[in-house]
Order: sequence, then C-alpha cells, then structure tokens
Amino acid sequence: MKNKLIGRWACVMMTLLGCLPSVWADNIIDEVIWIVGDEAILRSEVEEERLRAQYEGQEIKGDPYCVIPEQLAIQKLFLHQAELDSVEANESTVSHQVDMRMNYYISQIGSKEKMEEYFRKSQSEIREELMTTVRNQMIIQQMQQKLTSHIKPTPAEIRRFYNSLPADSIPTIPAQVEVQILSFEPAVPREETERIKKNLRDFTERVQSGKADFSMLARLYSEDTESAKRGGELGFVGRGQLVTEFADVAFNLTDTKKVSRIVETEYGYHIIQLIEKKGERINCRHILMRPRVSAQDKVKALEKLDSIKAIIRDSANATFEQAVQLFSEDKETAMNAGVMMNPNTGASKFEYQDLPAEVAKQIYSLQVGEISEPFIMMDEQKNKEVCAIVKLKSKNEIHKANLVDDFQILRQMLENKLSHEFVEDWIKKKQKETYVHVDEKWRGCDFMYPGWIHEE
Repeated sequence: MKNKLIGRWACVMMTLLGCLPSVWADNIIDEVIWIVGDEAILRSEVEEERLRAQYEGQEIKGDPYCVIPEQLAIQKLFLHQAELDSVEANESTVSHQVDMRMNYYISQIGSKEKMEEYFRKSQSEIREELMTTVRNQMIIQQMQQKLTSHIKPTPAEIRRFYNSLPADSIPTIPAQVEVQILSFEPAVPREETERIKKNLRDFTERVQSGKADFSMLARLYSEDTESAKRGGELGFVGRGQLVTEFADVAFNLTDTKKVSRIVETEYGYHIIQLIEKKGERINCRHILMRPRVSAQDKVKALEKLDSIKAIIRDSANATFEQAVQLFSEDKETAMNAGVMMNPNTGASKFEYQDLPAEVAKQIYSLQVGEISEPFIMMDEQKNKEVCAIVKLKSKNEIHKANLVDDFQILRQMLENKLSHEFVEDWIKKKQKETYVHVDEKWRGCDFMYPGWIHEE
C-alpha cells in the first residue's frame, strides 16, 4: 500500500515539475514536501502562506518552513474528517469573505495591478486561491466545533475546576460596565441638503456627457475614503451586504455608461455606476457626499439633549428608557432600552477600553444610575458625528474571579481548556492513523506534534 502511494505521488511530482514556472531562488521549480494521506503539500503552498502572513502582519512563532507545513498538515487532517462527516462551508459566506479580503488587498496595495504584481498572479488566480483558503478555514472551524460540541461542563465540574486553581492562577477580572445610550444626529438645514444634491447632479451630467470620468470624480470628491482610493469601486458584493436603499437602486442598474439617480441612505447621499454583474453579486462604483452640520446646529442638538436629561431627572414618571424610545436614532440600541452591546463578546458588559473613546470618557466618572452631560461623538459605522447622553446601568469593579459573579467566565475557561485538550488528543490519534511522509530536507524541525515522522 505504501509503495503504491509513493509511486502515485512520484507521478504527481513529475507532472508538477513539468508545468509550473520557475520562481524559486535555488532554481527548484516546485516540489512535494509532505504527503498527508492522499494529499500533498507543495513548497509553493508554504511560500504563498509565508508571503500572505508577512503582508498581513501575522507573526509566525518559529521557523516558517517548519511551522507552516505542520499547520497545513493539521488542516488536511481536519479537512479529511470533514469530508467523511459531510461538513461543508456556506458558499455565499465564503464569497463574501473573499470579496472583503480582495478589496482590502487592493485598498492597501493601491490598485489591482499592484496587487497582481505583489502576489505574482492574476486577480482571478488570487481570488480562486482565496476561495479555497477561506472555504477550508470555515470547514475546519465547523469541524472543530463538531468535534468539541459534546463538551458542556456541569456546575459541579466548574466548581471543582475553580477550586483546583492555584491562587496565582485565578484570573483577575477587569472593571466592567453596562451602558445605555441615547443619540441622534443634529438636524441638517434644507439648504445644505440641496447643495449636496446639486453637486451630485452636476457630477452625473458631466459623466453622462463624457466631460468627466466617474472614477476620477470619486477619487476627488467621494467621502467614502476607502472606496475613493479605488475610484469609488466597492468590489463584488451581494444584496445583503448593502443597505436596502442602496441595493434597490444598484441591482436595478443595467447600463454601465449610465449613472443612477441620487440615493439617500443613513450614510449620506450617493450616485452609483454599474461595473459588472455576476449572478447574485454586483460590482459598482459610487460617490458619497455627506451634508455638513454647522456648529450652531450641534449646539441646538446638545441643548435638546440637556432638556431631555432635565425631564428625566425632575419627573417622577419619565425614565431614560422611555426617552430612548421617543428620541434615539441609534438603530442598534433603540429597541433595547438603549443598552449597548459589546461586539467582541455579544454581551452587554464592556471593559473601558472596549467602549468608544468618547463614551468611556463620560462613563468613567459616573455613579451607577447617573446620566452624563450631553456630548458629541463619532459614529464609526456611519462615519458621522452624533450627539448623545449615556447612563451607567451597572458597574463591577476589578476583582479576582469568583463563582458568584463570574460563573459564566469560569465556564468558558473550563470549556476552552477541555476543548483544547480534546483537539490535541484527536490530532495525535489522527497522526497515528494517517499515512504521512515528510521529505528528508524538511524533517529537521522541532514540531509541535512530534508524531509526523514515521518509520519507513
């Protein structure tokens, strides 16, 4: 059996040697360096992963020519198990993640052409490789979750785990707060809105008359700074990735030479130009312009918030929660009594450094139940200034973890520990069950899992 496998991969190597371009410093075209089951790991794969990690600023702890092949081998173990268990990735999600990465590369490197030059591949080749990478990452994550889904520590196990921790190993829980917010944008005068629309109508006329190029205007005037670097291009996206008002217009465009009507969204006012459609995805350019809010308008908004705060303070019946329902324009919190949710944890508690800077500054000096003075903050999602007041709903001071206040944190610690141990044991077991061959030139490594080198 082993000889048949080696013979099969010898043929594969000869084919690869005959068709891949010469790109390596030592004049080796490409080579199979590991075999895991029926799967090969190529030197080119290792080089590509090293290059990608270098560009994305990912630290590789150790020799990359030892670390990366081992990581790829572990991935193949999970992918083989996923195939047996019929675990698959959602292709729509894969495509969305790839679009985001492609757009990120282009925005950071500067253009499609520079990206192709950097990776020494065409855009379609880069995209195809990213599709495989992202798909495999999702499958592996799902496979790991499936393998450890049975790990559910009981309360008794959590108590035993906590009691077994040495005093110096009990984690310190940072101060955490729950915050309620009421915010809205200052009113924009009609004159300012008309100024924006007039500019966008002028851009449309210049493009459709051939006097100007949409990409050039986007670079000069669009206030979506990231897409402006690419001439307003968004990259391929699905309808669900766009706000409804924008998507309804963009997906109805058919002529790449025409410019859409002016579209108003929560981000401002847009005009759109179609580049290409592919099935349920679209690539288009846009120019975004936002109305300017005067200092006087901001003062009026802050005065309104001050009046709302006074009503809550002086009235026996008015509450912060009621004021949120009546006045708040923050879609994320308005239906949740203003309670902010931590995007990192999905819970309502924040460490101070996880809050928006302006909110953290206001909350720091408040007592539980107190409301801040009105202030101006930046809505990072919309890239707009909003006026707000916040209320400190609850606060837990910094402390050593305990079973009363931090039971869920301790549960997660134990679950992570047990899951890690289970996966470690699973990898070691799969090493023994799987045919693995490592080329002699790639064996001189201090592997995380020493069982890769089998006697042959």
